[in-house]
Amino acid sequence: MDERLRRWRLVLGDAAGPEGLDGMDGTDARMDAALTALYGGTGHEGGQPGRQGDLGASAPRVARWLGEIRELFPPRVVHLLQRDAVERLDLTRLLAEPELLDAVEPDVHLAATLLALRHVLPERAREAARALVRTVVEDLERRLATRLRAAVSGALDRAARTHRPRTAADIDWDRTIRANLRTYLPEHRTVVPERLVGFARRRRAVERDVLLCVDQSGSMAESVVYAGVYGAALASVRALRTRLVVFDTAVADLSDRLHDPVEALFGTQLGGGTDLGRALAYCAGLVTRPSDTILVLVSDLYDGGPREEALRRVAALTRAGVRVVVLLALSDTGTPAFDRDSAAALAALGVPAFACAPDAFPSLMEAAVEGRDLARWQDSQP
Repeated sequence: MDERLRRWRLVLGDAAGPEGLDGMDGTDARMDAALTALYGGTGHEGGQPGRQGDLGASAPRVARWLGEIRELFPPRVVHLLQRDAVERLDLTRLLAEPELLDAVEPDVHLAATLLALRHVLPERAREAARALVRTVVEDLERRLATRLRAAVSGALDRAARTHRPRTAADIDWDRTIRANLRTYLPEHRTVVPERLVGFARRRRAVERDVLLCVDQSGSMAESVVYAGVYGAALASVRALRTRLVVFDTAVADLSDRLHDPVEALFGTQLGGGTDLGRALAYCAGLVTRPSDTILVLVSDLYDGGPREEALRRVAALTRAGVRVVVLLALSDTGTPAFDRDSAAALAALGVPAFACAPDAFPSLMEAAVEGRDLARWQDSQP
């Protein structure tokens, strides 16, 4: 079968008509059946019924289907199919079956789903869910946490300034030139650097306080997973004092669990309402060194409390010298839904509010530690 026709046949399913099956080999037929089980068919002309999307109510049957798609499709497609299966076919009930959990391909979306469902899972399934979440977390740590630690450590090195740099490599030439503009020699078109500005070597003391304040409403589930992993990574940097605060209408401080991100994630309560003002009030109470504090608020800004209260809290924090960053999502699932009026009000206060892909978070924290303009940083992102 021509490759273009083959692809169209797999896309259209039953809508391609019976003749579309001609030339499909065994693997293509299996792929078609797996896709039809999830997305269904539209039926044929002449009154013949089409195949309907149906994985049935049997966990073993679903487990076989999950095993089939893992064999037939690349990992990125498998993750997409699993996500659609949870949403389209009401698999949340079946996720209580341990044999089903053993068959799934671990990914962030499923980890978030299991965290939200963990209170209704039977004990045996809960242990399987914890193992799956740990697999996801360990994968994220391998891919992302090392980069974050390196980026933040480098930023702390560069953020410390000295007028006695030890080597030429330690000189901050941009700041040095600006500090010596009065000694510019037009005839030579050069600056005489009477005063050097360089990067100081890191001290052993805590240099920055980082507050991760994470909205744990259901719409933020994937962001919670990434925030838990990144919170643990930041907590491992000795020059940082990191706190992880999660909230809905109540506030929970999970900082004492950051030694194990899985324990931190299982301390969240995904779902429920949102009270931004209460969460920001709690975070304000943790601030002891405003000018050395970075507050990262991860929220879609849909607030069940009075918006004015949250804005008043943010304004007070920024006036005190706290660097506040608002992430509308920490996720790679596309443009998030968020409260645009609240985002605009934050922008009017000079507080950037934007979505951030997980891969970009190390670069964001690097810019925040160095004190760079985060609006400009956002504009520089692809």
